[in-house]
Amino acid sequence: MDLLHTLFYFAIAIGVLVAFHEFGHFWVARKVGVKVLRFSIGFGKVLWSYQQNPQSTEYVLSAIPLGGYVKMVDEREGEVKPEDLPHAFNRQALWARFAVVAAGPICNLLLAVALFWGALIIGETGIKPILGTIEANTLAATAGFVEGEEILSVNGKATPTWTEAMGDVVTLALDGEQTIAVEVKSQDGVIATRNLQIAESDAQNPESFYQHLGFKPWSPKLKPIIGQVLPDSAALAAGLKSGDLIINADNVAVNDWQQWVEIVKTHPGKPMQVNLQRDGVALNLLVTPKTVGSEGKIGASVQLPEGLLKSVTVEYSLSPLDAIPVAFQSTYHYSVTTLKMLGKMLIGKASVENLSGPISIAQYAGQSASMGAVPFIKFLALISVSLGVMNLLPVPVLDGGHLLFFAIEGIKGSPVAEKIQLFFQQIGLAILMSLMALAMVLDVQRLFQ
Repeated sequence: MDLLHTLFYFAIAIGVLVAFHEFGHFWVARKVGVKVLRFSIGFGKVLWSYQQNPQSTEYVLSAIPLGGYVKMVDEREGEVKPEDLPHAFNRQALWARFAVVAAGPICNLLLAVALFWGALIIGETGIKPILGTIEANTLAATAGFVEGEEILSVNGKATPTWTEAMGDVVTLALDGEQTIAVEVKSQDGVIATRNLQIAESDAQNPESFYQHLGFKPWSPKLKPIIGQVLPDSAALAAGLKSGDLIINADNVAVNDWQQWVEIVKTHPGKPMQVNLQRDGVALNLLVTPKTVGSEGKIGASVQLPEGLLKSVTVEYSLSPLDAIPVAFQSTYHYSVTTLKMLGKMLIGKASVENLSGPISIAQYAGQSASMGAVPFIKFLALISVSLGVMNLLPVPVLDGGHLLFFAIEGIKGSPVAEKIQLFFQQIGLAILMSLMALAMVLDVQRLFQ
């Protein structure tokens, strides 16, 4: 089920992003007078097609949803009927050809703006950025952060949720910021600014940087009271019920829920004598946690005190008008960050492990969809930014490579020789295939890790 869930949302994500990219090429081509023979989402065997008449565009859905294409009339790709010559792509003015090619990635960037805008006006409920335990020898400890402080802004940008705050800190660090100003509010209401000092070596890999950063969300000490008991769980089999207060396990006193969780984890498949109170009556049960991976699980959640969840969460949304500039800012910000990260990887200042292949993207699609509509919309926006930026890179085979050839044509007054274009396209294809192979290898390594 999890695999089908992941594949389903991966197919939706790729289908939407490719459709918008190819629609950009298609729409502009039609506007400038180029005849479009086929508009295809996917490659391989045709699953569905529609064509109003033999002279109109054929719309196609194909079996492999990992891309798409727009086939235009072009003398370089085959014989063209005399009546279609004025509508051939290669016979259009330079500005028209440039516009057709640029429209695909630009459409992806505009889609990202629309998606960010939609996510902002729908809004979401997030965890407040309240700091938990600050570990020693971390960047947070060096900067003087204290448990219980709430992050208000990062470099002047308001961060109402934990995700926003951590995302901004990590992104700024990867952008090369050496000092990040974080405004915090103490539990007493005192507002102060803490400065994170980032070394170049700290920001080469997002995962290792986040660990060294030392920020953890605040977690209240909760009484070890059973909340929900899941069906077909070890807790249900042992007779645990909602409201049970755990007193001790194997004669070890249990003081809070986190301690109880750690005890359960260390007893996979091992029975425990658990003393508890139920409605004021002492009971003794034998509980055997199920083995999940290498840890024990009983399938029961904690009972949250009334009002606790509301006190640590925040609802964040913007009006349709206010969301417009923020959506453009987010798209610009992530576009620049993507370019900077690519540049750092190129010169060896960032790890190639930052690359994600189709397996990782599929996992992110499934995970974000499981979290709700807004996280999935944000995921689509980020991937759309990446697709738009990547396609604008001046690498032959990509849209940016074609734009580079058009720019050279505009400067020298004549097209680049086809032999030269073919030579560089082969180099570009080799680079692209190598990057895809590397991303796949990294994906497989992540799976086994």
